[in-house]
Amino acid sequence: MDSFAKRLRLHAELFWEYFLQYLKVRVSYRGDFLVSLATSTAATIFAFAFVVILFQRVKLPHWRFQEIAFLYGFSLIPYGFFNVLSLNLYEFGNTYIMEGKFDRVLLRPASSLFQVLFENFRIESFFEAASGIAIVAWAAAQLHLHWSLADAFLLGFYAVCGGAIYVSVFLLLSTFSFWFEDRIGIHPPFWNLIAFGRYPLSIYSSYIQFFLSWIVPFGFATFYPGARLLKHTEFYRYALFVPVVAAVCMIVSGFAWSRGVRHYSSTGS
Repeated sequence: MDSFAKRLRLHAELFWEYFLQYLKVRVSYRGDFLVSLATSTAATIFAFAFVVILFQRVKLPHWRFQEIAFLYGFSLIPYGFFNVLSLNLYEFGNTYIMEGKFDRVLLRPASSLFQVLFENFRIESFFEAASGIAIVAWAAAQLHLHWSLADAFLLGFYAVCGGAIYVSVFLLLSTFSFWFEDRIGIHPPFWNLIAFGRYPLSIYSSYIQFFLSWIVPFGFATFYPGARLLKHTEFYRYALFVPVVAAVCMIVSGFAWSRGVRHYSSTGS
């Protein structure tokens, strides 16, 4: 138990050091950071503007425009936090495997997964999460939702679960690079699937609903918890599985990572 506590403390201190060092680098190149922040901000604003224009003209059965906005805003919260950590996962095959940088990760006395996740950050993506919170607050006010302390806790809890599902899915995809070396990897098509989970799954065919629920569970990352917060009782039973799906995803991706690390062979071998 003492050994576990020491390792937990060590990794907490390392996380703080990683973040401070990255923050110093970003502050040193303010122009680059401001451009990245402006790009992320513009992309978020234009994406939401598209949703507003589209769904004010296209009416979905059983869904009001403000509810669509709420779902979209909620989806930005776990997505924003995921995006802060996703840079190394997206570029894992190219940066760590093809260029051989995973060798130095294995030489350090810290978890290899911890190092890959937290060696770089995309701090401008915090704006996406902040935008999501603002959109949720606006939509909730428009819908006259009366939130209790439990509802506020659920929002935060579901956001954490959603972020964990995103990280786990893309971590699992990254582990394929241990067996199939490729600079791009298989992330891009799955990255595009994230957008499908931002809207009511009921608008899709049963095959797509099944795929986004039980194969690539992005529906559990955003739609089902969002529908639960909107009091759509027909989705309550699915919302109960959100933490279960998040836990299963983390276990599967963690197992795949450990197997991949054992299979890894240096570029020099």
